[in-house]
Amino acid sequence: MQGVESQGKRERNRIQNRRAILLSALECFRELGYEQTTIRDIVRRTDLAAGTFYNYFSNKADIFSALLTDYLDGLNRNLTKARHAAGTDEDFIHSAYLALFRATADDPTVYELAYRNDQTIRQLFGADILGLARLSLEHDVADAVKRGVLPPVDQEYLCAAFFGVAYELSLRLARRATESPDSAPELAGEAAEFATRLFLGGLRELAWRSR
Repeated sequence: MQGVESQGKRERNRIQNRRAILLSALECFRELGYEQTTIRDIVRRTDLAAGTFYNYFSNKADIFSALLTDYLDGLNRNLTKARHAAGTDEDFIHSAYLALFRATADDPTVYELAYRNDQTIRQLFGADILGLARLSLEHDVADAVKRGVLPPVDQEYLCAAFFGVAYELSLRLARRATESPDSAPELAGEAAEFATRLFLGGLRELAWRSR
């Protein structure tokens, strides 16, 4: 029994230490910038010994990869769930944008890092990770059109528009949320409402014209 408790304690410590390093790195990236941040900067903001860092990460790029992977894994699950559960065009647009913008407002530094370090992302993941996100969107849009949730408009253009608005609005939302963190939930809701109204008007006009 004691051995099990000891293993449980070690696992909790491992999780806490990893989280402490990631949170410290996020603060450093926010204040100093990714390129200027050093491993020493990150370790200084934790209670950990310098050598402990290397039990969890090999270098700064590993931390960036972990932060981005955690962020994107949760976001992609939420986006896919929201889009698949939608029963109307408004549900499809609003629920997906709200999930995206809430994630952005909750963690604006990660989004800005991803936006500003696209080449680093390609090197870390060995692929165009934004391209993978676009592919997921294309599949979900095709499914929504098939189910009658979205009108049968040009899907290539529609996905490009969805993605472009998401990409650029998220950057601006990240900046606003960084400047006014207490207003982050409201800012996310406002951005989702803006995108929803923008697309609903256009989609319904396109659907009417195609009759």
